[in-house]
Amino acid sequence: MKEFYQSTYEEVIKELETAVTGLKKEKISGLQNKYGKNVLKETKQKSRLTIFLSQFKDIMIIILIVAAGISFAVGEHTDAYVILAIIIANAWIGYTQEYNAEESVRLLQKMSAQYALVLRDNNPEEIDAAELVPGDILLLEAGDIVPSDARLFQISSIKTDEAALTGESHSVEKTIDPLSDNDLGPGDQLNMVFKGTIVSNGTAKAIVTTTGMNTEIGKIAGMMDVGKQHTPLQKRLGAFSKQMAVGVIVICIVVFVMGLSRGEPAFIMFLTALSLAVAALPEALPAVVTIALSKGANRMVKQKALMRKLPAVETLGSVTFICSDKTGTLTQNIMTVEKMQSTEGQEELLKYAMMLDNEVRFSNDGNILGDSTETALVSYALENGIAKAEADGRYPLIEKLPFDSVRMRMSSLHQHQQQWILFVKGAPVKVTEALANEYKDQSQKWLDINREYAADGLRVLFFGYKIFDEKPAQINEDLEKDLSFLGLAAMIDPPREEVIDAIRECKQAGIKTVMITGDQPLTAQAIAERLQMIDKDAAEIMTGADLTKITDEEFSREIQRIAVYARVSPEQKLRIVKTLQEQNEFVAMTGDGVNDAPSLKQADIGIAMGITGTDVSKDAADMILLDDNFATIVKAVKEGRRIYENIKKFILYVLSCNLAEILTLVAAPLLGMAIPLLPIHILWINLVTDGLPGLALTSQPAEKGIMERPPRPPKESLFAGGMIPKILCTGAMMAVVVLFAQQYAASSGYDVSTQQTMVFTLLCFIQLGNAVSVRQTYNSMFKEGFSKNKGLFFIILITMALQLLLVYVPFLQPIFKTVSLDQTMITVILIATVIGVLGIELLKFFINKFYISKKKGINANHIK
Repeated sequence: MKEFYQSTYEEVIKELETAVTGLKKEKISGLQNKYGKNVLKETKQKSRLTIFLSQFKDIMIIILIVAAGISFAVGEHTDAYVILAIIIANAWIGYTQEYNAEESVRLLQKMSAQYALVLRDNNPEEIDAAELVPGDILLLEAGDIVPSDARLFQISSIKTDEAALTGESHSVEKTIDPLSDNDLGPGDQLNMVFKGTIVSNGTAKAIVTTTGMNTEIGKIAGMMDVGKQHTPLQKRLGAFSKQMAVGVIVICIVVFVMGLSRGEPAFIMFLTALSLAVAALPEALPAVVTIALSKGANRMVKQKALMRKLPAVETLGSVTFICSDKTGTLTQNIMTVEKMQSTEGQEELLKYAMMLDNEVRFSNDGNILGDSTETALVSYALENGIAKAEADGRYPLIEKLPFDSVRMRMSSLHQHQQQWILFVKGAPVKVTEALANEYKDQSQKWLDINREYAADGLRVLFFGYKIFDEKPAQINEDLEKDLSFLGLAAMIDPPREEVIDAIRECKQAGIKTVMITGDQPLTAQAIAERLQMIDKDAAEIMTGADLTKITDEEFSREIQRIAVYARVSPEQKLRIVKTLQEQNEFVAMTGDGVNDAPSLKQADIGIAMGITGTDVSKDAADMILLDDNFATIVKAVKEGRRIYENIKKFILYVLSCNLAEILTLVAAPLLGMAIPLLPIHILWINLVTDGLPGLALTSQPAEKGIMERPPRPPKESLFAGGMIPKILCTGAMMAVVVLFAQQYAASSGYDVSTQQTMVFTLLCFIQLGNAVSVRQTYNSMFKEGFSKNKGLFFIILITMALQLLLVYVPFLQPIFKTVSLDQTMITVILIATVIGVLGIELLKFFINKFYISKKKGINANHIK
């Protein structure tokens, strides 16, 4: 069966049982029952309660709920309330994000025309667009939103703006002739118009062929339900939560068994084991992650990247592929005349032709309105000394002969003194066909120049002219003969200069950049070469037609080498993203049109254009580029990597500190010493000493070389890169230093309360020193200095002051079970803190040198 674009319009009329005068009204009801409403179906929405309850499925949240219950059971109510506050805050943030995230298909409705002008019983009638049925005859004119897919059969200079649907950056010139090719995408179906696109020029009549979900935009709506994509951070935190759950259970069992073996009461040991388990949990982790992402989002906004979903802030740091649209993202989205050549002595006349032979209009504030190709010609003339008013005065317009898809030319007749001049512009072949004999010999030379420019991705128009001594009776196609050749103009949407450096930085960071565009292959290739995405004449290009011919298996083998995709459909964009994800790639996808929405939603991070993007694409995306600039994505990638590194730094910090507390609590009694910490001490350390510096670590600047390391492997855990050795060694180092200090205090005759106060204070100070060390993953803490994260050092000073208040303020001593420490104990604390921090730095150096550089392949130049 032939497609509608392959059939003549008479065949379409016959198949749909209609007529050029429109459907008869008695048939409408039956057709509406058969085909349904001309609307897009909305996806099923979750209830608010379902969305809210889903926030409590995360394993870390479940652990925290259990921890809150345990805290209540052992009498630590303050700890329990803090944990519950963290749980509720995170649930609310997750709820608000998810509730606002499912609007994409509903916004497709708003893009569709609300009303349609149709012929029924040969009478024009305005109806609700939802009531359209196949067989209706549409009446279209400039400015209309096309209400359904339809086959054109009568046109007058009609062009449509299909950028939102196909990605085509130019208005599309339409025809009524049937097309013989098979499997043409919407962008190549030149005798069809599509629901949701805009008539930018001319008028037309068309036969409605499909409505509702069967239209091209309806097919896109059907692809929007791609399921919820989890970010790399969410996946890694999920795995981390499971590991923590196992760790907490092990701690409970070990401590409980050890207590029983020493003859301690079973109930007391049960409560002790649970208390230690609560101490082991990084309660602040969800809050720290949220704050880190929020701060990152705020920084990104200042760099013109607006994050719609907080978890996606970090996702960019994991991206291995960036699939970018061409127009406006990699290019300036401004058609520009790059080359102009005229016949000898006719350069000025060619500029006048560029200014006058068009349908361009000027707004009241001086903006140029019209087709992007024609506005480029006018802009060039303006920039090269031709003023609009002066041109109109010198060559007053008499009449225009609009462009049509058969002649592929446009003409305008102007008076000039006592003569009349006809300016003609159009497709190179069509203009050369109309040249006078004296210019025929030169036409091959000019056509060769055209082919050379076209191979470089330039769009070329030829210009001709003809002078009349008498005013023609009327302007028509017969006047477009025996023309004198005037010259040519070659245009392109030029690449953004800053994008070249951004793509180079992506390569350095191990990220592959891929162009996916609805434009022609030659144009896409030319821009890719200029941006240094591919080498000249490289075979790294694939078209939508190529994609239809290869199997999934063949495409899976080829996809890693392809850098440019041209003339692709929405289904094919989705296929590209899914295939990359099947190969464990993290994919960022940019787009601005309705055709991009499914792939934006499927990608690990969808990036919509803030200036040129449709509401549908913005709502489907995780991030919006406020400046539509690819270079902004690279800045966001750096920010994403920084955020992930800072979250890892917090995890290293809090787990090593928690491990030090646990080892100290377990080892001291085994070594015959007094219980070193009381529950109130553990609570204070967890909430203040661990929490406040941990939050400050989220503002740590990016380390040198962060964009010179490859993306993290997709399946890499949070503990990769030497994290486990660092946690174990750092925790053990702090515990050993604390235990030696306690042993010294005990042997020096200090009582149990003094020992506990000393251990409490020493743990606080040494953990603060650990925070200073942790802020640098690959370098020594002395390498950076102390000025780049002033907030951290301010918090350290505040925390130390608070700790000393707990020790020396009399009314706080009974609350926190402390006593005043003499000068000897303070000296021991300071010396032990310095020894502990230097030991941590030494351990970090050896772990980085021998574990990270040799086993994980990180460049040794990053470790100093």
